[in-house]
Amino acid sequence: QMQLVEPGGGLVQAGGSLRLSCAASGIPFGGYAVGWFRRHTGKEREFVAVINWSGRNTNYADSVKGRFTISRGNAGNTVYLQMDSLKPEDTAVYYCARGKYNSGLSAAHGDFDYWGQGTQVTVSS
Repeated sequence: QMQLVEPGGGLVQAGGSLRLSCAASGIPFGGYAVGWFRRHTGKEREFVAVINWSGRNTNYADSVKGRFTISRGNAGNTVYLQMDSLKPEDTAVYYCARGKYNSGLSAAHGDFDYWGQGTQVTVSS
């Protein structure tokens, strides 16, 4: 079965931190860009961050720049999203996704082919 799994969500107070992780099962992960997206209740899914296949290059949404950090594990099979200085407006369901081959640092939904089931992050004020 091919899937992405994203443990790590939960409830945290404003100003706190959480780390999400994304691991692939049954699909190649190393050598592909991986991104994080989120969906606020009643809104469209939006881009959060992406890391390229090597882990050397990243791209962030302006709303999270300086607070969130995307990184790859040493073996390249896990991608993390470290979220610091969390705000109530960061409350959303967070999804990881694998970029299509050669998608680079694209933030477009259409450039990602496999998606996780999502994990809820709730930031209380």
